[in-house]
Amino acid sequence: MSEQNPEDLPLDEDFMDPLADAESETERLIAERDEFRDRFMRALADAENARKRADKERRDAEQYGGSRLARDLLPVYDHLHRAIGAVPDDQRGANAALLEGVELTLRELGNVFGKHGITVLRPEVGTRFDPQLHEAMFEAPLPNTTAGEIIQLMEPGFMIHDRLLRPAKVGVSSFKPN
Repeated sequence: MSEQNPEDLPLDEDFMDPLADAESETERLIAERDEFRDRFMRALADAENARKRADKERRDAEQYGGSRLARDLLPVYDHLHRAIGAVPDDQRGANAALLEGVELTLRELGNVFGKHGITVLRPEVGTRFDPQLHEAMFEAPLPNTTAGEIIQLMEPGFMIHDRLLRPAKVGVSSFKPN
């Protein structure tokens, strides 16, 4: 058998010197550590954002989850008010029991609205028109008023907590003095 030169033998990676290129291995490990740290910090931030988002959605669902039902009940409130207003003063005595029942029903509906954070918007005549809260049904040049002033409340509006359910329907002055 012939003797082989050790340099001609194939190198087995398992027997390579692990410290042969220690500096580049350290740099690689530091870069890998930094990448994992960055990924970890991003994952933590994503988890925190998801928690905050879920908490906000839960609070919104608690506060505003009944908005559709509340919107559907607003015409009931309006009809009860109209029913009370439809009875002439001279017939109130003859219809006292009926009126009392309608008023009690309206009062109970108001209590339920209040329990769920629903408030009635009844802007006073003379207050400034706010397009965020009011819907102008007409404009009229009414003397002794200023343009943009509410001159008539046609239908109340409603808020649920800090959100508008329905704007108040109002008449607005368009009077401009000469």
